[in-house]
Amino acid sequence: MRPEAGAHLWDAAEAARLVYEFARGRTETEFTPDLVVRSAVERQLEILGEALNRLRRDDADTAARVPDLDKIIGMRNVLAHEYGDIDVEIVWRAATTGVSSLIPVLNELVEEARSGAGL
Repeated sequence: MRPEAGAHLWDAAEAARLVYEFARGRTETEFTPDLVVRSAVERQLEILGEALNRLRRDDADTAARVPDLDKIIGMRNVLAHEYGDIDVEIVWRAATTGVSSLIPVLNELVEEARSGAGL
């Protein structure tokens, strides 16, 4: 793993954790009209996607180990550039289903980076 990968992985893991925390305990019916929570989740999804995009640029081999990498980066691009066309249902699914399965993978990669780089 390249040395700069650790920082990108930490950023991605932290953003994923925050997405999970912000959405946890809410139903989709509560989430959809709550602009503050939705905005927070969308921002963290942007950070997640950008961190993984940088990881892909700096360490493609490690990035290839992240499931659904292209979808996550694609969602970041939609959130950042096509904000008027955001599908709240897709954001909800990403925040509740997608992120929960991604967190353990990112945490494992962060630990691997720490042990390999002495972080």
